[in-house]
Amino acid sequence: MTYLLLFSSVVIGYALALILKVKEVKHISIFLAFSGAFLLSVTIFELLPEVYEIPSKEIGIYIIIGILLQIFLEFFSKGAEHGHVHSHTEKYSFPWLLFISLSIHALLEGFPIAEDNNLMIGVIVHKIPIALILSLFFIKANYSKTVTIVFLLLFALMTPLGNWVSNQELFTADQELKISAITIGIFLHVSTTILFESSKNHKFNLSKMTAVIIAMVLAYFL
Repeated sequence: MTYLLLFSSVVIGYALALILKVKEVKHISIFLAFSGAFLLSVTIFELLPEVYEIPSKEIGIYIIIGILLQIFLEFFSKGAEHGHVHSHTEKYSFPWLLFISLSIHALLEGFPIAEDNNLMIGVIVHKIPIALILSLFFIKANYSKTVTIVFLLLFALMTPLGNWVSNQELFTADQELKISAITIGIFLHVSTTILFESSKNHKFNLSKMTAVIIAMVLAYFL
C-alpha cells in the first residue's frame, strides 16, 4: 500500500495538470507553501528526534552532506524539487540530467519512510504539486506525450524503490541512520527553499501564511 500511495502521488499530479490546464505556476503557490511547511514540520517533529536519539556531532555532518548534495543536484534539476522548472527553448529529447538529479532526490526520499512515522504523508503532499509543475513544464515545452509519460512513470517509481531497498535490510542500523540524516538535509533544504520562495519580495501574504500555519499544526498532531 505504501508503494502504491507514493507512486500515485505523481499520477495525481499529472492528472491535475491535464484537468486544470494551469498556465501559471503561481496559481499553485499556496499549495507549494503548504507542502513545504508540512514536509519541514514532519522532518523536525519526527525524523530529527530519531537520528538524534543518541546525540552525535557526526549526525550533523551527514545532515550537512544532505544539504550540499541537494544544492549540487539543483545545478542539474534547476530547482524542480521545489517548484522551479524553466524552459527557454523547445526540446524533444529525453531530459537525462533533470531525470537523474530528480531520481536521486526521489530515491533518497523513500529511505526514512516507515510505519512508525508520518513521513509518507509529508512526501506525498510534497510530490503532488511538484509532479503537477513537472507535467506543466513538459506540456508547455512541447515534449511528446511518450517522453512525458515515460519520464513521470520512472520518476514515480523512484521513491517506492528507495523505500523497498530500505526494507530489504541491506544496510546496518548505523548506515540507515546516516542515510536518514542525509535525507533530512535534503528535506531541510527543499522545504525551506519552498517557504522562502513562496513569499516573493518578502511581502506578507495572509493566505500563504495561513496555509503554512495549518500545515505545521496538522503535522504536529498527526
